[in-house]
Amino acid sequence: QVQLVESGGGLVQAGGSLRLSCAASGRTFSRFAMGWFRQAPGKEREFVATISATSGLTDYSDSVRGRFTVSRDNAKNVASLQMNSLKPEDTAVYYCASRTSPIAARSDYYYWGQGTQVTVSS
Repeated sequence: QVQLVESGGGLVQAGGSLRLSCAASGRTFSRFAMGWFRQAPGKEREFVATISATSGLTDYSDSVRGRFTVSRDNAKNVASLQMNSLKPEDTAVYYCASRTSPIAARSDYYYWGQGTQVTVSS
């Protein structure tokens, strides 16, 4: 069982930055790939970024590539999402999630956090 808790959301002006963190419980964190997703009001949840378990391989959606950076610290059981140059269209609830595979991917996530709100004002 893996429990995930996100933090770091908030209100920021366009062009600003936020850093989201995802704290994971359990001793299996370093075995599984992690991902970040978001859901804006009235829209479906969408993939944002993913990072493999140990190799550091990453992947990003086109909408955030070059502005967001996903990372993880397996010694601390924490995954992070650094978000720079934020835009109003980045406004959403952001979720971290864990796969049951070490391979980074855009789908097939099993464990999910409760989400943290990110609001970007224009």
